[in-house]
Amino acid sequence: MDQYLDQLQTFANENLMPYAWNIIAALVIFVIGKWLVSKIAHAVNRMMDKRIDGTVAKFVGNIVHIILFAFVIIAALDQLGVETTSLVAIVGAAGLAVGLALKDSLGNFAAGVMLILFKPFRVGHYVEAGGAAGTVKEIKIFATIMGTPDNKVITVPNGAIMGGNIVNYSEMPTRRVDMVFGVAYDADLSQVKKILEEVLAADERVLKDPAPVIAVGELADSSVNFLCRPWVNSADYWPVLWGTTETVKRRFDEAGIGIPFPQMDIHLDKSE
Repeated sequence: MDQYLDQLQTFANENLMPYAWNIIAALVIFVIGKWLVSKIAHAVNRMMDKRIDGTVAKFVGNIVHIILFAFVIIAALDQLGVETTSLVAIVGAAGLAVGLALKDSLGNFAAGVMLILFKPFRVGHYVEAGGAAGTVKEIKIFATIMGTPDNKVITVPNGAIMGGNIVNYSEMPTRRVDMVFGVAYDADLSQVKKILEEVLAADERVLKDPAPVIAVGELADSSVNFLCRPWVNSADYWPVLWGTTETVKRRFDEAGIGIPFPQMDIHLDKSE
C-alpha cells in the first residue's frame, strides 16, 4: 500500500504539481489583470467624459477594455503553456478582416469623434455640409441629423461631412445680405441709389456698423445692376432679404423706375 502511495505521490510531483502552479499563476494573472483592466477603462472613460461627448467616451472606454482584456487572456493562456503565437495571428487576421468590412463605419466613427472634438458646428446651427443643408438636430457617433426648413429630416454620414467643405451660417453673430437690383438703362442712377439708401435706413434691423454698401456692380445686357449689401444679425437675414426685396419693388414702381427683363430685338429684312 505504501508503495502505491509513493508511486502516486511521485506521479503527482512530476506531472501534476508543475501544472498546478501554472494554473494558479494563470488564475492570479487573470484575476489581477481583469481588475486592473476595469480600473484603467473606468479611468479612461471618466477622463474623456469631461472633454468629449459622453456616448463617445463610453464607446472608447469599451474599446480600451476589450483590447486590454484580450492581452490579459493571452498572458494567462501563455502561463498555462498554450501556444499563443498562432492565436495572436488568428486574432490579428480576424481583426483585419472585420476592420476592412467595417472601414466605412469606422471612418464615420472617427469623423464623428473629430466633429465633437473640433466643433465646426453645434446643435441648433444651420449648416451646409456633406451635400445637405439644414439645422443640426443631433450629432451622433456615425451620423449627424439635420432638419430642413420644410420639416424634413436628413441623416448625413459623418465621413461625408468631414470629407468636404462645411459652411456654418450660424457661427457668426452677424451676416451680410447680398442683393442685386437691376434697373433700366434710362433710369436716374442717383434716384435709384437714394431709394435704396432710404429703404435700408428705414429698416431698424439693418446695422449701422458696418455701413451698408450700395454701388453699381454691373452694366448687364438688359439692365444696370445695383449691389445692395447691408449687414444684419444672423437671425434677421431672411426677413431682411425678403422684406427689402418687396419694399424696393414697391418704391421703384412708385418712382416709375423700370426693372427690365431680358429682351431680344428681331429685325426683318423686307427686301424684294
